Amino acid sequence: MVSKITKGIKISVKTNYNGTNYRNNRLYHTYTYVITIENKSSYTVKLTDRFWEIYDSLNKTETVSGEGVIGQTPILKPNDTYVYSSGCFLESNMGAMKGFYTMINLDTYEQFKVIIPTFQLTTLLLLN
Repeated sequence: MVSKITKGIKISVKTNYNGTNYRNNRLYHTYTYVITIENKSSYTVKLTDRFWEIYDSLNKTETVSGEGVIGQTPILKPNDTYVYSSGCFLESNMGAMKGFYTMINLDTYEQFKVIIPTFQLTTLLLLN
């Protein structure tokens, strides 16, 4: 698990390799990740947007951005925790992801970025 704190918001990521799967007649390695967002600050925040860079060891990089996460824009009061899971497909058996969330401090309406630390996506064989 990797973690990082930005402006009092702690992001922790745990990954899992789920094997291979065919999508559009191509073989992909599938991964899931669980993100835990903890508000360790003294103010209430709202997650409004996400931005991801997904690296595939075959030198492909994909960027993904949009509103919220998994269709939600969670609000976290001080000491609240929000957990969600998602996944990705890679052509190779090794890659990584990193990014950031855009959040708003609902007390001051200041918008800020919260870093999602880089995390590895590897098959079980590579982990041994």
